[in-house]
Amino acid sequence: MVGPTASGKSELAVFLAKKFNGEIISTDSRQIYRGMDIGTGKVEGSWKKIRGQRIYFYKDIPHYCIDFLPPKKQFSAGLFQTKAKKAISDILARGKLPILCGGTGHWIDAVVFDQKLPEVKPDPALRRKLEKLSAEKLFARLQKLDSARAKNIDRFNKRRLVRALEIVLTTGQPVPAPNPQPQPYDCLWLGLAWPQSILYQRIDQRLKERLNQGMAREVSRLHKKGLSWKKLNGFGLEYRFISNFLKKDIGREEMLKQLSFAIKHYAKRQMTWWKRNPDIHWIKNAHKPAEILTKKFLTT
Repeated sequence: MVGPTASGKSELAVFLAKKFNGEIISTDSRQIYRGMDIGTGKVEGSWKKIRGQRIYFYKDIPHYCIDFLPPKKQFSAGLFQTKAKKAISDILARGKLPILCGGTGHWIDAVVFDQKLPEVKPDPALRRKLEKLSAEKLFARLQKLDSARAKNIDRFNKRRLVRALEIVLTTGQPVPAPNPQPQPYDCLWLGLAWPQSILYQRIDQRLKERLNQGMAREVSRLHKKGLSWKKLNGFGLEYRFISNFLKKDIGREEMLKQLSFAIKHYAKRQMTWWKRNPDIHWIKNAHKPAEILTKKFLTT
């Protein structure tokens, strides 16, 4: 289940999981972190002990690869690949349907296409050198070294820019692209699509709702618990602009304006990523088409 932010992926995935005896694997690079709930749009679940392990449940559906890591910890696509593949094997072994759902494109591709990811360990000296550069300069350098990755990365997210450059500079190769065919899994790709004007309305409405729910308080609480402004900035989008607001670098109205623009730009980048995949069945946010496609996939 893929698509841009605010398209309704999470609820549709839960609907399909209930219909087809499924369990969900979250593929969102920020929802893995504990305490980052409102800003990431994490489903409001709870932990239960099942089969000797703690599992996150939302609307009675198990969710994996979510809400398990302190935000001070680093987590890569390679680590996610390992964790997600283990969850898929466990779900299949119990005769259930694994449903990957989220907006981090290269994480989903890493699992479904079984990409061989570069085993590049963090290089503290290189990172310190790169972190001295602005996001603008980091992005310009990545464009020269790996234009394909630059097209799909958050150009303002220094954490991701540094990691991408670390891989490229260490290996001398671009960040790996997906293999032509999904392996080793037989997959049904479902994508949620909205007309741009409606998607933008949904983004603005959701932003207002999250602020009313206490998103700024969440960011402030994370900072008080020891996350530096620099670290919060590295999480991008909501955490970057709200941090700037809390530091009084910008006013509330300017924060809203900049954040709304950034989220919409992010949605465009997400669609750019997914449009490369011809196997995605694009549907509007309607449960029936998704149900029909899933039933046909499972019975043929």
